[in-house]
Parts: sequence; C-alpha cells; structure tokens
Amino acid sequence: MKALEKLSNFAGKYMGAIVLLVAAVALFYPPAFLWIKTNYINTLLGVVMFGMGLTLKLEDFKVVFSHPKEVLIGCLAQFTIMPLLAFALSRAFNLSPELTIGVVLVGTCPGGTSSNVMTYLSGGDVALSVGMTGVSTLLAPFLTPLLTYLLAGQAVDVDMVSMFLSIIKVIIVPIALGFIINKLFADTTEKLVKVLPLVSVTSIVCIAGSVVSANSARILETSFLIIGVVIVHNLCGYLLGFMIGKALKLDIAKVKAISIEVGMQNSGLAASLATNHFAHYALAPVPGAIFSVWHNISGALLANIYSKIKK
Repeated sequence: MKALEKLSNFAGKYMGAIVLLVAAVALFYPPAFLWIKTNYINTLLGVVMFGMGLTLKLEDFKVVFSHPKEVLIGCLAQFTIMPLLAFALSRAFNLSPELTIGVVLVGTCPGGTSSNVMTYLSGGDVALSVGMTGVSTLLAPFLTPLLTYLLAGQAVDVDMVSMFLSIIKVIIVPIALGFIINKLFADTTEKLVKVLPLVSVTSIVCIAGSVVSANSARILETSFLIIGVVIVHNLCGYLLGFMIGKALKLDIAKVKAISIEVGMQNSGLAASLATNHFAHYALAPVPGAIFSVWHNISGALLANIYSKIKK
C-alpha cells in the first residue's frame, strides 16, 4: 500500500508532465494508444468523477452557504467568461464548424477537478475551489447544453436533451455514487483516497491518449491554429478570473481560487460530449484533448507563480 501511495503522490505531482508525454507519444505514434477506443472515454471520465465523489463530504459544501457570494461570483464567471471567450475566439480565428463546436464545448463545461489541486499548490482558498467545482458541476447538465446551443447552434445541430442525459450519466451519477459510498464507508474510503490521484491521472492520461491518437493526423494539420486558440482561451480565463476577484476586492486566497477555477475546465467532459454527440465532426474532440494536456501544464506553472503572491 505504501508503494502505491508513493506512486500516487508522484502521479499527482507530475500530472502535467505525464499527460504531455503521453499526448506527444499519441500524436507522433498513434498505435501506442489506438487500443484505447474512444467509446471508453465515458467510462474513464466516470471513473474520475467517481473518485471526485469519494473525496467529497458534507463539510465541503458548507462554503456554499457560509460564503455564497464568492461561490456565486465564481460560477457566474465560469459560465460567462469561458463560453463567451470560446465563441469570440472561434469567430476571431474563423474556425471551421467542427473546431468551433469543440472550442465552445470546452468553454461551456464546468470547472475541472485538477483546479482543486492547483488551488492548493497556489496557496488559494481550497474550500472555495471545491465548492465552485461542485456547484458548477451540478449546474452543468442544464447550462452546458443550453450555452452550447446558444453559441454554436447556428453552426451545428445541438441536441440539448441528449447532452443533458449524457452529463447526468457520466458526471452526476458517478459523483453521487462516490459521495454515498464515502458517507457509508468512511473508514475504507479514507484509505482509498490516498491512491486516488493514481487512478485519476491514469484515467485522464488514457482519455488524452485515446482522443489524440484517434485524431493525430487532423491535429497535425491544424496544430498551430488550434493549440494557439486553446492556450489563449485558457490564459485569458485565468487573467479575467483574477481581475474579477481583484475588482470585487476579495482576499488574495479567494482571487487565486476563482482565477484557477475559471481558467481550468473539465475538458475530458468536452472531449466526451464531442465524441458522443458530434461524431460526424471529426475535429470536434481535438480542442478538448489539447486543453486537457495544456491546462495541467499551465495550471502547475500558475500555481507556482501564485504561491509567491501573498497579498
């Protein structure tokens, strides 16, 4: 068990580098990961969400009631800044409909679970980060399909009901199951939580490897353009989240949490939705795959910078 814990800590600490390495291998030697079929993505994402549920306790949601203003600000920023940035970037770079739907899906998805780790490393308000991730995830079945339809419905056909049901199945149900099991078997899950980073990183790596390998030729064709759009999208999310927190005169720990939460998306969900609902648009999963790689790298770098900012 101790060896697994050490391996898990290593995986959590170097997640960005591991995901980048796997993505590079999948891009330049696709057969290495083509065995991970894209129809496994839902299951893999469900594993990550189940793991998230195992870590949640009722106390984690106290911040929603004790600091509702900050959670509301963060969630409003999450579901306005990132979707509108995605739409604006798609128009500014004149992206094709298939890339547009991919970028918009990244923008309309809730915050990613990695944001909680990065907030911790940055010295930010972890309780606020967890609260924002939880609330934005619960809102996702309603807001992600609606915002995707409003922003990309003119370019592609968006089936909101089908997307709603997918998010319930892939996100909400696994989190709820994990939460219930944690509540019923707290002593056992407390031990399991120590190796969860290894399970989550393995699942995220497999998702990235699957999507990148399946679309390697198309990514190489559009690499500079779409990578540039993904990087700008992510960095602008961090910056605008930071600026909103400062403008509202929140303390620096909360500013860091909001900045990271806004900039980091559940891009695995974006890739899953693109694969399952927009399969006829071959490039639609690509922005989610690239974002999955990039935001873990940028998040780790930003956390290092933010850790030096005390006020």
